[in-house]
Amino acid sequence: MNPSSRSIQRRRLRPLSTSSAMELWQNLSIGSMSMKKIEERIDLVHRLIKVISANRDQLIETAVKDAGFTLRECRIEVDMNLDNLRSFDEMVTVFSERQPICHPDQEVVLLLPYNGSAWLNTAILSIFLVGNRVRVKFATRGSDISRFTESLYKPIFGNAICFEYTDGRSFLENAMSNPNIPAICLFGSDDHALLYQNSVKKFGKKFIFEGPGKDPFIILPGADVEAAAQELAFSKYIYAGQTCTAPERIYVHESFHDVFVERFVELSRQVKTGDPADPDTQMGPVVSERAIANIKTQLKDALDKGARIVLGGCINGHMVYPTVVLGATQDMLGMREETFGPVSYICSFQNKDEALRLARENRYGLRASVYGDNKAVDFGNKLLGKSYSHPVDEITFGCFGTVGVNQGRSESWVGAFVSKPVGGYGYSGWIWETIDNRFVLKQGPKLLSLETSWEPS
Repeated sequence: MNPSSRSIQRRRLRPLSTSSAMELWQNLSIGSMSMKKIEERIDLVHRLIKVISANRDQLIETAVKDAGFTLRECRIEVDMNLDNLRSFDEMVTVFSERQPICHPDQEVVLLLPYNGSAWLNTAILSIFLVGNRVRVKFATRGSDISRFTESLYKPIFGNAICFEYTDGRSFLENAMSNPNIPAICLFGSDDHALLYQNSVKKFGKKFIFEGPGKDPFIILPGADVEAAAQELAFSKYIYAGQTCTAPERIYVHESFHDVFVERFVELSRQVKTGDPADPDTQMGPVVSERAIANIKTQLKDALDKGARIVLGGCINGHMVYPTVVLGATQDMLGMREETFGPVSYICSFQNKDEALRLARENRYGLRASVYGDNKAVDFGNKLLGKSYSHPVDEITFGCFGTVGVNQGRSESWVGAFVSKPVGGYGYSGWIWETIDNRFVLKQGPKLLSLETSWEPS
């Protein structure tokens, strides 16, 4: 229902005074203008879709060179991004009923990660479509993608969407103290985000954080072992494991542990590594120096604590080859901290209660994958948090923002950031904001569009 409809329903049963009639006319006008504006904004998105489609190959080529992901991966994500952009049409009614968090002279700041800069147009446009101006900062590694993306955006959006090239830390600190920036959206590490809690309180910002994952992949009795192995191989090695939703903790029921491992290792051996620009390459390098160092530290720690590497373990520069570690335990760094690379730590379990406990024992709660029989949904529901972001007294552990049951990674990203809320619990993401002079913490999946706008009462 739009604002004008609400106004009519409130007033139609009583006579209108002159002032009430004027108020009604103003409300009707505001409602009509709001709808017109959202239609105009959606039209700009349609223009962008055409421009991205026309420049698809160049965008993919730029992403391969700048981010280091493979040609195959970039094609998949750019095309999925285009599909998600088209689905914004389904949100027109919702957006038409909302008001932007920004006044006309204000803007929302958005800081994007290097591993999503080429296809997180949905994040940018979610904020824009509810009426906000947006200032976007791509990761330093994505500067070429940023400039190319800006060249596509500028003729369409003008100054409504601007791109920033200053140092990320300085940019974020300046945004904190800038009164014309009411909201900041950050994709990054939880260690980095936690540094800004006092500044968020001091300056009264709304701070929306999307962070890491340490996602469990759980294979229950009755699962289709082949389907689970195929999905794990795909979701583990796409981007060389450099996504926050990559499975990292693999829990396999002991009754078919060896059979599953044998098949997964076989599939892992078949992954073709090499030059990201080669169309035949399935997995490229790990681009982050920090991730390389973490992978080495985690592997050494696992070996020191009794684990076995049954495949891989080789690191040549930035190329980390598919690696499978058996005998993983919860105290190992590779089972506690985000790996961000093509390394799978596998642990067996005896029963569902044990699997549930193991999956919950982590500081991150972004996504969980469950494979099993028709009762697996019940198991998945025990891991799932509330469906949308909500106030909590403290950081909440033991549940996840998204749980996929017998579902592939690609399916779970359909509509993400558009109509499907994204985010999680623990240190995987949160919202800080001040409401009625009270500092509030929220956790759970969220839509940037709804979090950077409000619905008039």
